[in-house]
Amino acid sequence: MNITTYIAITLLTIAIMEALSWAMHKYLFHGPLWFIHKTHHGHNKHKWFELNDIFSILFAGLSLWLMWAGHFNLDYRMWIGVGISLYGIIYFIFHDWFIHNRFKPFKTNNGYLLNIRRAHKIHHKSMKKWPSEEFGLLVASKKYGKK
Repeated sequence: MNITTYIAITLLTIAIMEALSWAMHKYLFHGPLWFIHKTHHGHNKHKWFELNDIFSILFAGLSLWLMWAGHFNLDYRMWIGVGISLYGIIYFIFHDWFIHNRFKPFKTNNGYLLNIRRAHKIHHKSMKKWPSEEFGLLVASKKYGKK
């Protein structure tokens, strides 16, 4: 394989992780795994660890295992692992640091980013398993849709 293939595998993995994360959040985290994910909706500000973080730990473990398994020949497993790791870093910076301010606040005046943060916070207003996604959209459309 060449460098273009490595980059393509890595970027494709990042894109797949975003789609997979959305589906897992909607159908598993707000479904059968709600008992774990609800700690993330618990409004426990400034907690260093919440039970929901177990999902990140599991994906980090998978990523490290794939990178280790593929590093001998630099095969596709290595680059899938790198893609999962890069997605995890992006997710950490954007979701945990910027959206939830779990660490030192991430400041911005960018209107687009602030609206994303606002929409996510609306999603978190629901402490119910269902219909959390729909609740966020409904409140957002009523509160922010009309001017």
